[in-house]
Amino acid sequence: MPRPLWSGAISFGLVTVPCKLENATEKHDVSMRQIHLEDGGRIRYRKTCEIDGQELREDEIGKGYEVSKDSVIPITEQDLADMPLPTAKAIEIVAFVEASSVDPIQHGAGSYYVTADGQVAAKPYVLLRRALERNDKVAVAKYALRGRERLGLLRPVGDALLLSGMHWGDEIRSSEEITPPATELTDDEIEGALALMETMTVEHLTDLDVTDHYTEALHEVIAAKAEHRAPAPVAGEESKAAPVVDLMAALEASVARAKESRGETAGEATVHEMPKPKKKTAATAAKKATAKKTAAKKATPARRRKTA
Repeated sequence: MPRPLWSGAISFGLVTVPCKLENATEKHDVSMRQIHLEDGGRIRYRKTCEIDGQELREDEIGKGYEVSKDSVIPITEQDLADMPLPTAKAIEIVAFVEASSVDPIQHGAGSYYVTADGQVAAKPYVLLRRALERNDKVAVAKYALRGRERLGLLRPVGDALLLSGMHWGDEIRSSEEITPPATELTDDEIEGALALMETMTVEHLTDLDVTDHYTEALHEVIAAKAEHRAPAPVAGEESKAAPVVDLMAALEASVARAKESRGETAGEATVHEMPKPKKKTAATAAKKATAKKTAAKKATPARRRKTA
C-alpha cells in the first residue's frame, strides 16, 4: 500500500469525512545519473553552508524567507503547521459545478485518491460519492498540501473519490498572444475535418491501443550498451510530415488511411483542385480601401476584460 501523503477530513457543509490522500498515478520513467565522462564516476552534489563551508545533513537544513540579501527569517515546519489556515487539515468543498464547465487548461498537476480514514468515515464517504454520481457534478474544493493552498476537483472514480489539482485563475496565461490571424474556410474543408474526426473517434480512452515507444526504445538502448551490441532496428518506417499543398486532398487521404487502419473499406478519395486566386482589379482595391476607412471610423476600441 502506498504511504498516505496527507490526512485530515472532507468538509461537506456540516458533514465531516475523515480521510487520507494517496497518489493516484505512478511514473515509469527511466532514471539517469550524472557521471564524469572521462572515468564514469558518479557526480555528487553536496549541501554546504556559505558562511562556514560546513557540509550539512538533511536534519540540519531548514527553510527561510529572504527579506533582503543579508536578512533571512527562519520558517520552521511547526510555523507552517500552526498557520491560521482553514484548509490546513481539511478538504473544504466550496461549490458543486457541471464537470463540462471546467476548462481542461485549469487542471493542474497532482491527482490523489481520497481514502476513508476508519470505519466511522465509510458511511459519509459513500454518501458523498453516490451523491456526486447521482447529479453528475463535481465538487470544487480548497485544500493545503506541500506548503501551499490549492484548488481541486473532487469526483467519483469507480467506488472511490479522486481529488485532482487545479490551477488558480491568475496562473493561466491568455491565449490572445498566440491566436492566428483571421482565416477563411470553406464548408467542404470543415466537413472534411469533421469526417476525419468521426473516423478517429473512440468511445473511451481505454479503447486506444497506445504504447510509450520512447521508454521502450530507451530500455533497448540501455540493454544494448550493457551487452556491447547495437540496438535492434525500429520496426516500420518513420513517418515524416509532408507539406500541405491541398487541404481537402490531405483530409480525404487522412480519412482513407484512418478507415484502412480500422479494417474498413476506404474507397477512392476524391482530390479537389485548389481554387485559383482571383485577380484584384484597381476598382476592387479602391472599393475595399474605402470600406475599411468607413469601418475604422465607426469602430470603438474594446476594453480588455480583467481575469481573476
